[in-house]
Amino acid sequence: MSSSSSVLIPPPQSRGIVLACGQLCLDYLVAVSSFPKPDDKIVSTNFKVQGGGNTGNALACAARLGLASRIIAKVADDSQGKWMLEEIESYGVDTSFCLVSKGGTSHFNYIIVDNQTNTRTCIFIPGYPPILPDDLSDSILETALDEVRVLYANGRSREAELLLAQKAASKNIPILVDPEKKRGGLDELLCLVDYAVCSVNFPQEWTEAPSLPTALVSMLVKLPKLKFVIVTLGEEGCIMLERCPNDILESEETDIESLLDSLKKKTDQTSTLPICISSRVAKLKENVTGRLFIGTAEKIPASELIDTTGAGDAFIGALLYGLCESMPPEKMLPFASRVAACCCRGLGPRSTLPFRTDPRIAASML
Repeated sequence: MSSSSSVLIPPPQSRGIVLACGQLCLDYLVAVSSFPKPDDKIVSTNFKVQGGGNTGNALACAARLGLASRIIAKVADDSQGKWMLEEIESYGVDTSFCLVSKGGTSHFNYIIVDNQTNTRTCIFIPGYPPILPDDLSDSILETALDEVRVLYANGRSREAELLLAQKAASKNIPILVDPEKKRGGLDELLCLVDYAVCSVNFPQEWTEAPSLPTALVSMLVKLPKLKFVIVTLGEEGCIMLERCPNDILESEETDIESLLDSLKKKTDQTSTLPICISSRVAKLKENVTGRLFIGTAEKIPASELIDTTGAGDAFIGALLYGLCESMPPEKMLPFASRVAACCCRGLGPRSTLPFRTDPRIAASML
């Protein structure tokens, strides 16, 4: 990209390091004109081998945006493991804390991208052996957390992530987690987190609340350390509930569903670029005061929409950047949506991740 087509922005500042613990994967991506039927033999329209995994994708995104990024993961001493480490290092991610097991197999995915429906089907082949608490000595934890601004985890390597999160919490390092579904041992990790980014079904599944809005309030009730929770809704954008100080004067509680409905009516759904609107600060439950946000997604022309694999990870990578830059939600949510939209314009989770000089996002980083 020529400098004339880029928005000039300041060079990266010293803003600390983002550390993540989780999985690195190898993705075998194949695009097809339509999903095959049983016993079909079809020809692919595109094929790519690329690094993957939620943790690796999010950090690759954060690194391209200019954040110093560091990962703790475990791979086998096979050719896939070596390739994955080299590939994510090429994005600028520090792999010096990654472990290489003698023997075993590395994680990998088969991903079928359906060009007709713009959907993807993932077949995950778990690697072995997994990363465990015994792999993380006190000296490793201390060194890995040095100068860390935010810790990111997704709950898949729960025992190791919990040990790391406990150490981070003792150092007052904020923790972001993106739980996809209920897993054994996840509750202990959630009690330590400052920020949660959830799939659409998780809040109700975890809280057993009757609706999504009430589930978001329940998460703030159950997790008193939680500063905000975001639910991602794909092409419909996202909803965020932010905890606010309990110093408003009103005594009556505001119905969260009514608050969300009123916010939806004010949202401009015709905007091509992502926008964010917020509610007033309201008392939602006893000792829970909050502000609700709706963030819309970028409307991607059908001719440009290639693959949604990794879009959620790119969204999280951009949120990590926003948190380190102390972006307000009104700026952070549209920025993260624009970054995720860039990811959707190429095959695989990393091929079209934007650099911080990309004119599509650079102006919103100022």
